Amino acid sequence: VLAKAAVKATIKKQIKGDKVIAFKYKPKKRYRRKVGHRQLLTILHLNKISVKQ
Repeated sequence: VLAKAAVKATIKKQIKGDKVIAFKYKPKKRYRRKVGHRQLLTILHLNKISVKQ
């Protein structure tokens, strides 16, 4: 059933998600790295879902 389905959608907006912080640390080596990342997210509006027979 899913192979014959078609979906039409429009993009409403693109936003950034929550910030994720990665912190690397090695004791006794003076090594510290802090990296932040925000994933891009797309909000869709589903206009039509059709299934071909």
